[in-house]
Amino acid sequence: MQVALAWLLQRSPNILLIPGTSSVAHLRENLAATELKLSPETVAELDGIGAAVPSS
Repeated sequence: MQVALAWLLQRSPNILLIPGTSSVAHLRENLAATELKLSPETVAELDGIGAAVPSS
């Protein structure tokens, strides 16, 4: 989940993420995503995965 959140945060500075959780531990994990810095190569690879998924 942290990688997904970090990827979204790095895609655009105006994205507001509101992940829901009822667990304090999961909230801390979600907040830690702001500390995760993905390399440009990783972001490009994740972008490619998202582009490869057919829309329904």
